[in-house]
Amino acid sequence: MRRQKITIVGAGNVGGSAAQRLAEKDGYTIALIDIVEGLPQGKALDLAQAGAVCGYDSQIIGTNDYDETADSDVVVITSGMARKPGMSRSELLEKNTKIVRSVVQEIVKRSPSAILVIVANPLDAMTHVAYRVSGFPKERVVGMAGVLDSARFSTFIAQALNVSVHNVHAMVLGGHGDAMVPLVRYTTVSGRPVDQWMSKEKLDDIVTRTRNGGAEIVNLLKTGSAYYAPAASAVEMVEAIIRDERKVIPCAALCEGEYGVKGIYMGVPVRLGKNGVEEILEYDLTPEEKTAFDTSAQGVRELCKEVDRILDAG
Repeated sequence: MRRQKITIVGAGNVGGSAAQRLAEKDGYTIALIDIVEGLPQGKALDLAQAGAVCGYDSQIIGTNDYDETADSDVVVITSGMARKPGMSRSELLEKNTKIVRSVVQEIVKRSPSAILVIVANPLDAMTHVAYRVSGFPKERVVGMAGVLDSARFSTFIAQALNVSVHNVHAMVLGGHGDAMVPLVRYTTVSGRPVDQWMSKEKLDDIVTRTRNGGAEIVNLLKTGSAYYAPAASAVEMVEAIIRDERKVIPCAALCEGEYGVKGIYMGVPVRLGKNGVEEILEYDLTPEEKTAFDTSAQGVRELCKEVDRILDAG
């Protein structure tokens, strides 16, 4: 029986970690591709050798050639540049837009039926790029953001209450950035609303920390950014698709009227299954939550206008 094939574009920390987690599932063919010669090949060989110790027998391909990614079922795109000293935000946006455009063009030629999971930053804007360039239906282009943001929110709550993170169920909506919208009312600890467990002041501090979760790790690492949790979040999405789990998780999906937003990718609760985004679920928002969501959407909309200008300019 044919193993389902997952391509990971970008063999850096996020891509390599995602490849490891998928290899350990022992059920997929994994293609790890990067422009740096030797990098994906070396990581693929290392992962294959780890299988002899860890007990998996996954097929792992390391390559610089997009032909080896052909007929992928799911493609995870992690490629992109980090902002360097002296580089403006606009310069970074232009470079990553062009990188994602090039990657998507190559993938579409070889895997026209794939579902695209975007991890490249700025997340919402790069998912918009992938959707526009691919020509795929909106269901088959989805961004990884809310899973990671919700995981951070859950972790901070569990640590503050000294309970297992498995007892915490959190939901974070909006754009992937400091304007994200953690939904406190829909966040529970063992079924009990989180605001019954701690003071508003403590909860506000955790919300702020969640919004700055990525920056906190960057400041600690000094020379890098988070990759274990982003990789795990991408893998959760991949498995929800491959296994047709119809799991309800927050992802960046194209809104066409949901939550009063139209024509942009936003972090919203979706049912994720074999067809990709099978449904966007609308939660009731308070006026305060709706205002925060609209503010987040406006920021995403401005980014999308910029990437559209870049794409239109060629």
